Order: sequence, then C-alpha cells, then structure tokens
Amino acid sequence: MTALSVRVMTYDLFIGDRTFSSWSLRGWLMLEKFGLPYRTHMVGLYTGRMAEDLADMAPARLVPVLRLPDGTVVGESAAMAETLAERHPDAGLWPADPAARATARWLVAEMASGFAALRGACPMQLIDVKVGFDVSEAVARDLARIEVLWAHAQRFASGGPWLFGAYSLADAFYAPVCARIVGYDLPVSEAARDYCRATIRDDAFQAWRDEGAQVSYDPVPYAMDLDTVPWPGTRFA
Repeated sequence: MTALSVRVMTYDLFIGDRTFSSWSLRGWLMLEKFGLPYRTHMVGLYTGRMAEDLADMAPARLVPVLRLPDGTVVGESAAMAETLAERHPDAGLWPADPAARATARWLVAEMASGFAALRGACPMQLIDVKVGFDVSEAVARDLARIEVLWAHAQRFASGGPWLFGAYSLADAFYAPVCARIVGYDLPVSEAARDYCRATIRDDAFQAWRDEGAQVSYDPVPYAMDLDTVPWPGTRFA
C-alpha cells in the first residue's frame, strides 16, 4: 500500500482522555474493534485547551470528533457510528440480522440519551475501584433498566460474550457503562457481571486502559472520599 493510499483511507479521531472520557472510549472502539485505519489526536479535555485544540474541527465542540479521509468532520458518537457503518458495510459494525440490527440501534440510542443518574453519580474512571459507593434509588433504576436491555439483546445472540453474539457498535457504546459498574463495584446480576468482565478483559479495552494509565493527574478528576481496591475489584476479578 502506498503512502498516498494510506493517507486517503485513514480516519482522524480526536479524543479527550483515556482514563476518564467515556465518549472518547466509544469513538475509539468504533474504529479499533472493526479494524478501520485511523490516527488518534489528543485534545486537552482537562487542560483548558479543548476549544483551541478543536478549532479546526468547527463546529464540533466536544470529543470524540471524527475527520473522514475527504476532510468531512463528524461530531457526536451516534453520527460517527452510522457514518462508519455506512462506509464499511462489510465490517460488521451492526448485527447482520435485521431484527437484531434494529434492536442494537435501539439500545445505542437509549444509551446515548439516557441513564443520567448513573452518568452523574459515577463518572467513568479506570484508575481503581471505589469501595462502599452509596447507590441511590435513581442509579438503581438506571442499573435495572440496563439489565433489562442487555437481557433483551440476548434474545438475538447466538453464542459469544457480546450483547448480540458478535461484537457490535452496541458493545462499543456500553463499554463505558461496564467500566462504571466495575469502577464503583455496583450491584448487578451475575449475567451482567459476566458481560462486564468480558468487556474489561477484552484486549482492546485493556490496551486503552494501559495507555491511559501512563498519564498522571493533579488533582485527579472526579475524586471521591471512598476507599479503593485495585482494578478490577472484588466482584469482577
């Protein structure tokens, strides 16, 4: 492959952080897990440089942001997902079965717009596991709804550890949810724990976390006055 063809085919992905940016993780998994060529560009999410670093990506203002090989800028993870699936119909980003595909889109849409209590109370962090986190009624309701959706997806699965059998965009979108469940040792069913284990043990997820661990923070974002145990913690070891 020539240098020109690599340049033409390669996507540019702009992310904010690996340890704390849940949406950046989703964007990266869309490319990494399906073997799509990309370059990663870091944006100063916690340094106050995000607007400056994304100036050339206007009107995008949040991470992740995807720049297509022709220079088109795509913001918002759901739009990125659909764009990549459209451009790579044989890569398997969505399930092949029409009913499973429609359901996967439903799960992704609900994830993108829902679970505000879980997101607000449990920011994604991949450093350690918080012990003794107080689960509010609102967070418990979000967890219960997530389990309903995950169980519904299993109706379409035909083996394998993922929501619809083979890895799909639904798994990319719910990976940070798994990280929250693990990172705060949240109470979920054994089936949900198995899915979270599969997610955090996946090679791509581990590579993402390992690279994020090379960055230190002072102060640490989202610090809480709770005891900690090493990742992945008691329920998920």
